[in-house]
Amino acid sequence: MNIVIINYGAGNIQSIMFAIERLGYKAVLSNNPDEIKSADKVIFPGVGEASYAMNRLKESGLDTLIPTLTQPVLGICLGMQLMCNSSEEGNTKGLRIFDVDVVKFSSKVKVPQMGWNTIYNLKSDLFKGIAEKEYMYLVHSFYATICKETIATTEYEVEYSSALENGNFYGTQFHPEKSGDVGEKILGNFLEL
Repeated sequence: MNIVIINYGAGNIQSIMFAIERLGYKAVLSNNPDEIKSADKVIFPGVGEASYAMNRLKESGLDTLIPTLTQPVLGICLGMQLMCNSSEEGNTKGLRIFDVDVVKFSSKVKVPQMGWNTIYNLKSDLFKGIAEKEYMYLVHSFYATICKETIATTEYEVEYSSALENGNFYGTQFHPEKSGDVGEKILGNFLEL
C-alpha cells in the first residue's frame, strides 16, 4: 500500500511515521502533487498556527490539490482544522472540505486543552471496534463546532467535533498516533478503508 504523509513544514510527522510502521506499513513524506495524487492513502498532519500553515500549503499549490483528492485522506489536528471552512486563528480561510468553522475556546477554560479526553457519539468505519468514551490525546486552542459531518464528539467547556467525515475525507482533532493502542487502532482502521 502506498501511504503518503503530506510534508508542508507544519507537521507532527515523526510520531505518525512510527505509528504507521508499528502497524506494519511504510509511509513516505512528500509535497509532490503527482506522488500525493497516486497514493492509496493520504495523511494530512498539522501542528502550529493556522494562517502560517495555510500559507505553506499555498506556496506549494497543495491548497488547490488536497480538496480534489479522491482516495481516503485523514487530516490530524491542525490538518483537520485547515480542511474546514475557516478558522478564527489568524482569520484563516480553510480548504472548505468540511462545512464547519473553527473557533477559539473561551477564556473561561485553560487553553490549550492539553491531555487526555474522551470521544463519544462515534459514527464511522474509522471507529470500527472502538468503544464509546475511549480516551484520546489532544492539544488545541481552537475547535470545530458540531455539524452534520461530526462523527465523534468531545466535551471541553462545550461539546465540539473531535472527528469529521465528508465522503473520502476524514479528520481527527485528537492525535491517533499519540493515543496509545486505541489511537493506533483508529489509524489502522483508516489504512483499511
